[in-house]
Amino acid sequence: MDKFTCLLGYTPERIAVFRALKVGDLLCAVPAFRALRRAFPNAHISLISLPWAEEFVGRYAAYFDEFIPFPGYPGLPEQALDASRTIAFLQEMQGRNFDVVLQMQGNGTIVNAMVLLLGAKATAGYYPTQHAEQFCPDERLFMPYPPDEHEVKRHVRLMEFLGIPTQDFSLEFPLTKADARRAEALSAWSEIIQQPFVCIHPGGISARRWPASHFAKAADALAAQGYTVVLTGTQPEEQTVEEVRQQMHYPALSVAGATDLGSLGWVLRKSSLLLSNDTGVAHLAVALQVPSVVIYTTSRPEEWGPLNPQRHRTIREAEATDPERVIEEAMKLLAYQGFEV
Repeated sequence: MDKFTCLLGYTPERIAVFRALKVGDLLCAVPAFRALRRAFPNAHISLISLPWAEEFVGRYAAYFDEFIPFPGYPGLPEQALDASRTIAFLQEMQGRNFDVVLQMQGNGTIVNAMVLLLGAKATAGYYPTQHAEQFCPDERLFMPYPPDEHEVKRHVRLMEFLGIPTQDFSLEFPLTKADARRAEALSAWSEIIQQPFVCIHPGGISARRWPASHFAKAADALAAQGYTVVLTGTQPEEQTVEEVRQQMHYPALSVAGATDLGSLGWVLRKSSLLLSNDTGVAHLAVALQVPSVVIYTTSRPEEWGPLNPQRHRTIREAEATDPERVIEEAMKLLAYQGFEV
């Protein structure tokens, strides 16, 4: 029996998960979300997250019943603080009378005190052991944060700690007919699908990215083998994408700034390969089972990289000072799929 049912004396009916982070962070937690829903199929499960995640909740309706926007909190950098909205948010959450709140934000610094203010009957999550603030609200429901664990496995371990059966570590990203319609409405779509194509994503949220000149050389090498190069990115990344295109010798198609998460997923699912920095789209490729080569400039692949080394290649920045290693790994993956390279 799970710990919540044991402590409460009944099966939880109202559960809230707090994870107010970016798309890659939420994708890495999907195996844990899946286990939570299977353990409590009749519960009303809410996700408290950043405004963008309303789309995520709609896509994962099998796991979540409601999206609750998080207005920010002092010390948490992901969302600008509006004190009046935060106070109103806390008051509203207390009125929800949650049976359970799960803190899946991180190691628990700052946030553990905040989630207690949500007023749930039981609150669970991680607590920090390698930080000056070692606040553990309840040793029965809070496990030591494992800093060296892979992000996907970390959240699955939390479920297991709470007595919730888990299945596997596989990511998933449901695609819809609406995603297909938006992707196929792209002005470049008819050109994209004429022959096998690869996606190049040179942007990312990291302060340091693999150089545009390196992406251009890698893209040219793939184009020379007959692949159409499709450059992807968000609207703020359009300048970075254009820098890559201008340095290429072969033509490339750009959908930067023209896709949302779902239509990008549809484009990516149809591609032969993704080449990108370590950012959200790399996790999307894992979820869609699209082969990828990912360059890690600031994060650790042991913590954030794909768990399938046959389908995905992770390369540290120090190993990619020139594009040759990246090109080599991309060619190996494409050859493995049976394409002539």
